[in-house]
Amino acid sequence: MLALLEEVVNIDSGSYDKAGVDAVGERFQRFFNDQGIETTRHPRDNFGDAFMAAVAGSGGANRPILLLGHRDTVFPKGEAGRRPFRIEGGRAYGPGVADMKAGLVMNAFVMAAYHKLGGAGAPLTMLITSDEEIGSPACRGIIEEAARGARAVFNAEPGRPSGNVVTGRKGGVFMECEVTGRAAHSGGNFEVGISAINEIAHKITALSAITDIPRGVTLNVGLVSGGQSVNTVAPSARIGIDLRYVEPPQRAEALVRIEEIVASSTVPGTQARLEIKGEFLPLVQDEASREVFEIYQAAMGEIGRPVEGEFAGGCADSGFTSAVGCATVCATGPVGGKAHSPDEYLEVGSIVPRAQGVALAIARLSA
Repeated sequence: MLALLEEVVNIDSGSYDKAGVDAVGERFQRFFNDQGIETTRHPRDNFGDAFMAAVAGSGGANRPILLLGHRDTVFPKGEAGRRPFRIEGGRAYGPGVADMKAGLVMNAFVMAAYHKLGGAGAPLTMLITSDEEIGSPACRGIIEEAARGARAVFNAEPGRPSGNVVTGRKGGVFMECEVTGRAAHSGGNFEVGISAINEIAHKITALSAITDIPRGVTLNVGLVSGGQSVNTVAPSARIGIDLRYVEPPQRAEALVRIEEIVASSTVPGTQARLEIKGEFLPLVQDEASREVFEIYQAAMGEIGRPVEGEFAGGCADSGFTSAVGCATVCATGPVGGKAHSPDEYLEVGSIVPRAQGVALAIARLSA
């Protein structure tokens, strides 16, 4: 497991690096080929391809159990060379080591183990996606299609630092607002200029008021850009908006307010447009998901690693599988923390127990 993990961590695979993301997918494809497991590659034009592996079931069940995970990271080209995979003090480090290349390695070995032993009671499908970190624009369709036909989903995002898994997540909408004004010399004819930056400042203040922490709704303006030069009234400005919510009605309510703010102008003569750039749906635990979680929880207890379910503010592809009605448990991967940072780590000692937990849960579920 560690040998394969080291290989894939040491391949740069930022979401927009199609060649690198595909190289990681091809490495897993070779692993499956070596194990005699059938794989299918689903080409994507602008992002990494999707890869699927399948292990036939040994029983009568015909609805597969889906093991899900993504191989893209948030890190730029060259990051793997600057800080390659290493193990120190029982923890592994490197870009994407926990989020979520370790989860993919774990899922791959669970698939290989079941294939070697003649399959589980139900068929197993492993889906390796390429663009989760940017909202899965190319892979959302194949995720939803696979989940609609599945009995349950185990999404191998990293286990919480507490050791727990995730049974609920916020939804997220990622937007861009662009304001246009009119350029003018800031000294020679200031009065004919229309400042897009002034207008975007008013919008930022109004948008920030949408945050309602007690209800779990947050709006973050995380990117700001604009202007032409310091001595020019700004003809354009742009902001990036991150909306998080718990329940679907909160999304609709917030979008109405955002659209109203974008459509109105405090600085006369400015115009604005709003574009949704990406989106995640919330992971909501229904009764079927609760039953699958309890099966997984019992399996982890059986191997002496008790777990609970936690709610997470971060988004994941598990929201898509949950939204199409498939029972879903998230963060079943090995335990790690500090994702998206140079300090991201993986608890090496958690890899085998987490694999055992998923394998046992599959056995119980497919029985």
